[in-house]
Amino acid sequence: MRKENLNLLLETTSQQINRYLDRKYKEGIIREELYFAAKENVMKNLREWLEDKQIDFFFPDLKEGIKKAIKEKRWEDIIFAFLGKIAFGTGGIRGIVAFTQKELEELKKKGLKAKILKGPNTINEITFSLTSIGVANFLRKKKTKSVVIGYDGRIQGKTFAHLIAKLFLAKGVKVYLFDEPSPYPEVNFAVPFLNANFGIIISASHNDKRYNGYKISSETGAGLDINTRNYIFENFIKKAKTEEIELIDFEKVPKESLIFLGGKEKLPRENYFGKELINIHKPYLEHVKKFIKDRTLIEKWGDKLNIGYSAYHGAGRKFVPFLLKEIGFKNIKIIHSLNKLDGTFPCFAFKQQPDPGDPLAAEIAVREFKKEYGGKEFQKLDILLGTDPDADRVALIVKIPKEQQKMYAKFFKIAGFRKNSDYSWILLDADTAWSILVWYRLEKEKINGKVKDADKKFIVLNHLTTDMVVKLAQKYGIGVVKTWVGFSMIAEAVKKVWEGEKLSREKFPQIVFETYGMDERRKINVAALEQSSGFSILGGPPLPGEKLGEGGHIRDKDGTLAALLLAELAAFAKSQGKTIIDLVDEKLYLDPEIGCFINHYEPIPYWGEFEGPTGLSKKIEILKRADKLKEEIKKGKKISLAGLRILSAEAFCTGKYDQLHRWKGFPDEGIRFYFDKERENYLIIRPSGTSHCIRIHVQLRAKNVNKKDLLKKKIETRIKAVKIVREAKKFFGIK
Repeated sequence: MRKENLNLLLETTSQQINRYLDRKYKEGIIREELYFAAKENVMKNLREWLEDKQIDFFFPDLKEGIKKAIKEKRWEDIIFAFLGKIAFGTGGIRGIVAFTQKELEELKKKGLKAKILKGPNTINEITFSLTSIGVANFLRKKKTKSVVIGYDGRIQGKTFAHLIAKLFLAKGVKVYLFDEPSPYPEVNFAVPFLNANFGIIISASHNDKRYNGYKISSETGAGLDINTRNYIFENFIKKAKTEEIELIDFEKVPKESLIFLGGKEKLPRENYFGKELINIHKPYLEHVKKFIKDRTLIEKWGDKLNIGYSAYHGAGRKFVPFLLKEIGFKNIKIIHSLNKLDGTFPCFAFKQQPDPGDPLAAEIAVREFKKEYGGKEFQKLDILLGTDPDADRVALIVKIPKEQQKMYAKFFKIAGFRKNSDYSWILLDADTAWSILVWYRLEKEKINGKVKDADKKFIVLNHLTTDMVVKLAQKYGIGVVKTWVGFSMIAEAVKKVWEGEKLSREKFPQIVFETYGMDERRKINVAALEQSSGFSILGGPPLPGEKLGEGGHIRDKDGTLAALLLAELAAFAKSQGKTIIDLVDEKLYLDPEIGCFINHYEPIPYWGEFEGPTGLSKKIEILKRADKLKEEIKKGKKISLAGLRILSAEAFCTGKYDQLHRWKGFPDEGIRFYFDKERENYLIIRPSGTSHCIRIHVQLRAKNVNKKDLLKKKIETRIKAVKIVREAKKFFGIK
């Protein structure tokens, strides 16, 4: 485009965007700080991209999508795309890759030639390139420079993975590249196994089809710790320029610079450019198998357990069924409609998340299972497992004992999750699933009635995860560390324990929430878990020269490992003639040392996020109302939710997202409202740091529970939690 024509386009666009912003500001839809930020940044960033000749050279079709959006007057989307640079969060960058279904289809069909709206605040070839340039420049300080690159089944995931691989190679960084979509946990395993510096996967985890991302792990296979992440971002990624983009074709690099990762043999119809293939699947498989507690149990009951499996169109589709069969679980029914690798997630609505921990995603899995195998076969299942698209999370669908189904139906109807008449199953929330899994594993570690070396062991969980795990650990003499949200926080806390640090919020405010029973003897992590369906086991301090903990797994969540461990748990339950719910009732809820903890969670909005600058304004406004409510409670105002009086409140702020939200003291870890002095009953409203959405969590502990009234009390408590959230939404201005 000629300079005078570009200037005219920019001038006209500036007028239109300013009019749009003025109108939305006057209507009170955009907050003042965001209004001025948009005025300052949008046109500056838009001009920078449209005038950038490097973009023309490497990606000649990119600007056409921007011009098309301007012609269509998509001001809300344009403002969002150019408001700022995409946030570098806990695990890397994640965001929208396509705004509409039409754009998504064009991206799938045309790849990088797709003429869709892109900007510095969206996921695209430029944001991926700049992030990679920053990482590569950081790696230039290392004596050896290598990265492991993987991708899941998202649209053009392979294209993006190959793009950044070419960039790293051009920068002199050795690349280990997966030859097909693979689980993120396997990428994290490959990094320390191959002594690489970083692991990168192109994935947006469980977000809906509009999203993609760039997740980074360190040389240990853990997410980047806070200090390293901030250092790389501030000193390298933030300073990366398009002028630094270099790409080199695979066939032009030496054999030792590019090595493919996969299985025993090269895949048909896959071009390896004459390069070596390393079998990474075998060592990963052998490593995961080590965490089984009772092989004799599986030998006896493995072929009697009926398992359903949903890959949710993701990278677990091959490995999880193979792993289960390899161990001895023979009766596995794969839901083939959900096993197809497809980034459009065809079984899901446009903004619906393929999140295995979402009750509505569970509905889809059950529906598709019945469609393929029939209702009778579904009733034969003991469990149905589901992993998310990058297979780092797992969810567990279990059967409800027949005598409990009528009472559970009451909960489903009030909660609004179930519209049909099949009340024989429930998606077991991760809080409960991890609690009963940890119970089983600790029981298996008992010698003469006590857990072996209990005084050396500890569990780590984030502060949103159920206190049922805390009570369980205390009963068995196990220490507990609570961290802020994010598995990188969990991994960093374990590392600090290994190093002999005494953890406290005062000493490590960016990592630690609180601890229970921790002392210098505790060095062996026996469980690392989070409410959002993540689980791993990190073990003891690494042996000299090793990067994984002794007797431990990868330093991040792993849905493939967790699927295997949950299957073993289910086999144990079946060997006892019980369901997993029976075990939960008997071993957790009815144990006075643990108790009946009910945890309920709702995302706001249910799918996706509050979109654009108006969405960010809405997110902040909701949190401002929650913050105001907190202050009113501190001043003595009497406020109740579902009949429970709020006694106290506090906000948790680490400062990591203050700048993004133009709010000093932004409550990135949430605002919590307590219903009792013991702080076992509470509601917490917590924002996502990098996306415009909010999550509300409720924990309630039923009182005076006994075998006779347990069923009634646990259902009544679940219903109470749902009602608390509904009433809280009114206080926070959520419709």
